[in-house]
Amino acid sequence: MLILPPLSRPLFPATTFNSNPRRSFKNIPSNLNLRRHVAAATGEVDAFTQYSGYLFELSSSEAESLTEYNVSKIRDIYQKKPLILFRRLFQTATTLGKWFALRYYDAITERTDMMFEVRAAELRKILVQLGPAYIKIAQAISSRPDLIPPSYLDELSLLQDRIAPFSTGVAFDIIEQELGLPIDALFSEISPEPVAAASLGQVYQARLRSSGKVVAIKVQRPGVRAAISLDILILRYLAGVIKIVGKFNTDLQAVVDEWASSLFREMDYKKEADNGVKFRQLYGGLKDVVVPEMYVQQTTRKVLVMQWVEGQKLAEVQDLYMIEVGVYCSFNQLLEYGFYHADPHPGNLLRTYDGKLAYLDFGMMGEFKEELRDGFIEACLHLVNRDYDALAKDFVTLGLLPSTADKEAVTMALTGVFRDAVSKGVRNISFGDLLGNLGTTMYKFKFRIPSYFSLVIRSLAVLEGIAISVNPDYKVLGSTYPWIARKVLIDSSPKLRSSLQDLLYEDGVFRIDRLESLLTESLRARTEIDLVRKQAEDDESKLVMKQMLSFALNEKGAFVREILLEEIAKGLDALGLATLDSMIANLPFRPNSFSSMTNEDINNLRTLRRLVVLLTGLQQTATPVKEAKGVDSYNNQKPSSNEASMLPYRLVFGQDMLPLLSVITELPQDSQQLLLQLPADLVGKLFSRVAARTIKRVFM
Repeated sequence: MLILPPLSRPLFPATTFNSNPRRSFKNIPSNLNLRRHVAAATGEVDAFTQYSGYLFELSSSEAESLTEYNVSKIRDIYQKKPLILFRRLFQTATTLGKWFALRYYDAITERTDMMFEVRAAELRKILVQLGPAYIKIAQAISSRPDLIPPSYLDELSLLQDRIAPFSTGVAFDIIEQELGLPIDALFSEISPEPVAAASLGQVYQARLRSSGKVVAIKVQRPGVRAAISLDILILRYLAGVIKIVGKFNTDLQAVVDEWASSLFREMDYKKEADNGVKFRQLYGGLKDVVVPEMYVQQTTRKVLVMQWVEGQKLAEVQDLYMIEVGVYCSFNQLLEYGFYHADPHPGNLLRTYDGKLAYLDFGMMGEFKEELRDGFIEACLHLVNRDYDALAKDFVTLGLLPSTADKEAVTMALTGVFRDAVSKGVRNISFGDLLGNLGTTMYKFKFRIPSYFSLVIRSLAVLEGIAISVNPDYKVLGSTYPWIARKVLIDSSPKLRSSLQDLLYEDGVFRIDRLESLLTESLRARTEIDLVRKQAEDDESKLVMKQMLSFALNEKGAFVREILLEEIAKGLDALGLATLDSMIANLPFRPNSFSSMTNEDINNLRTLRRLVVLLTGLQQTATPVKEAKGVDSYNNQKPSSNEASMLPYRLVFGQDMLPLLSVITELPQDSQQLLLQLPADLVGKLFSRVAARTIKRVFM
């Protein structure tokens, strides 16, 4: 469903709804009178019907057989109608060919800039005439202000919700035929003209006679299924030719099939209603997210009835917080449940008047399987940490690379492609830049785009496009990474836990810098907005400390808590050795250059200090985190002659630990009880560590 923003003038005559749903209509006196009013108000035929109406020439049985996408059925139907097929090919080729010829003429006569806006408007009109398939393709790119020139962007954005409607008289006939009752029996009030028109249907505002609730009624365009099926057949053939001529590795026809399947599902409003119900169950409870109620009993394949939602298009309100809500909701869709909105263009996202993000139009949805979700998360982790060898393996898991690819060569290529993209840090990684930089490498190493992945890419790219229109520096991947970090830390999936273990331990050495990065990023996802709101009433470092401890003592943080306890035990063991060395160094008859500490002990002691800093939220004193691959230079330094004796006193104890004690009393009761159990667990690990080290040094 697509809702137009309020205009300076009324959309409809005084007998219809305006932006206030509480305004009363004139009641529908009779179906006959309403039809007379509609017939007088609507005399024009929309451009699509006028230009491409011959495509509707399917028998009722043929049209009914196209309930789902089946390329064999479509081919069989149009093999019997070769004249329509060739007429459509000729029409499409000449229409688009004429436009490209004019663009070429503009270029050779050096008037491209002067004619830019004119050609953009002509292209939009051409796409409207050619119909829904071409409009859908244009919508997919109309949300990318970083890729589309402004004049074209302005024109193509009109395809999202301002397409000429078809006859309201025809629409009311469809409603009565589908629902089996007269209009006045179903609705006490209804707008005599559509409030919005899209490529597949148009929307009316009405009030249910049975309950008095205000609803949106979406009615499918007549003939749309026949038109789309023929255009898809042509596009699928062209995709096969392009794949052969261009020597692409991706099965372009499979990509077209995936898109076509989703488009056919979108044309079945009963499936859309079911999608809306499921989407509402999964995400309707998220903070500041609104999902309208679906009236499944009043919905058919061609008519959809749903709750009316008031608001403005997201791209028009310049609200970055709404973008953040959309990123968070998209994270839940893609990486938590795998059921996601695959068509989040600006016309399908509203900012309600009470400041919430409303999702509309649930026709085009996607499924992201769990193993692919985990693979996507692993790929993001390896990208951020510049582990390109592991990233090459992730691409095989995701089906982007064949298993026979030369992994070493791919790793070198990915290093060259992504080095610059990640050099400025995770928060500055642009999803669009990653895709652009990857193009040449994908072709060289026979990358392929699985059919499922095209919808995922489109969903993320469109979301970043909307965000860029609000803030040109916004990066969706950078804003999503905190949620990825949080999921890796708390998820119980064996695959993700194994990935976390591999990430934190490289060649057997604990990477404290990577844990610092994951924890701080995950807290940014949970507390960034709260920090801004609470700065005046609470100390920021204390709040971070509280959040850090809450995570460590939470049931979902059990896996990470075990790692922390193990590393703290190693550090305390090293602290004991350092203290012993310090005492021996003060003896009058001390051995020359005596030290019981190894380089591993020194590293463990440093890790202990950084863990204390991390858990107490004292980031201003923390060692800078390094992103270079391998053990960082800090851990590789050789201990100086007196370093062992000085290290114990560099730990962040004493007064710096006092805020920690005050925070503990503010933790939930169950967290405090768990905290009381930790010393016993820590002592057990420390004892095992000391015993193992003693046995090793005595007998080995």
